[in-house]
Amino acid sequence: MSCIKQIFGVAPYEESPNVYSPSNLALKLAVDTKTDYAPYNFEKRNQDASKKILIVGTETELLKMANGKLFHTGNHPFELFIPMLHWESAGFAIDIATPTGGELALEHWAMPTDDLAVMELYESYKTRLETPLNLWELVRQLDDSSPYVAVYFPGGHGAVGDLPFSSAVAKLVNWTAAHNKYMISICHGPSAFLATGEPSPYEGYNISACPDGMDKLLPATGYLPGAMPWFFGERLNRLGIKVVNKTMNGKVIVDRKLITGDGPKAANELGIITSKALLNEA
Repeated sequence: MSCIKQIFGVAPYEESPNVYSPSNLALKLAVDTKTDYAPYNFEKRNQDASKKILIVGTETELLKMANGKLFHTGNHPFELFIPMLHWESAGFAIDIATPTGGELALEHWAMPTDDLAVMELYESYKTRLETPLNLWELVRQLDDSSPYVAVYFPGGHGAVGDLPFSSAVAKLVNWTAAHNKYMISICHGPSAFLATGEPSPYEGYNISACPDGMDKLLPATGYLPGAMPWFFGERLNRLGIKVVNKTMNGKVIVDRKLITGDGPKAANELGIITSKALLNEA
């Protein structure tokens, strides 16, 4: 069977023993070398240099699937960089952190190498991605005067590997909600909301994210080397947070100060909508 899958390009690519990235078919179907990023002309720009957006990305490079195989993952570059381009255009400074200060993991097989704007941004932030802020140290300093006007959890399957289990993430989520700041997330990023346990500050909210049904289909295309170890949508539902979309087609949902997108196709609109929301308060 594995030989047949290889012939038709649906076998996950084995990079090294037991470490896999998506199949040739999955890459053709789901990964583009250029994004749909389109510069947006905001009517005004933020002029307050002290106002920042905090991005918290996963450090998980290898995610263990239900069958024991390791998926080479991290943060999806479309979901990380496209909103950043809009936030910079809108005049907001950006800080980058990971749960323990380890290097931010990237799904390099999904890098849009033909997209000049994204690749230039990547190069400009490369050092900060390799040596991000330690979220544990950062949350100890959070108070009413902290500079962050929004927090962003980007997606990529790696997010489910560490964000939901981080006490630092839990403190940040609770601080963001308690201080009425904007919470932004996309695809698998909302798995971070699980870190708080019950009660969740976002109980009763609707979100857009990668639906569990999509993750259940991905092994068949070779995108994933096996079934997910668990499904974050099911667990969010138990906290009263509802993933409302059944497919991934670029949907963005605004529910009070929680703004979420379903996947890479939502990244451009997510960047624009969140920039406008933040500028309206600037």
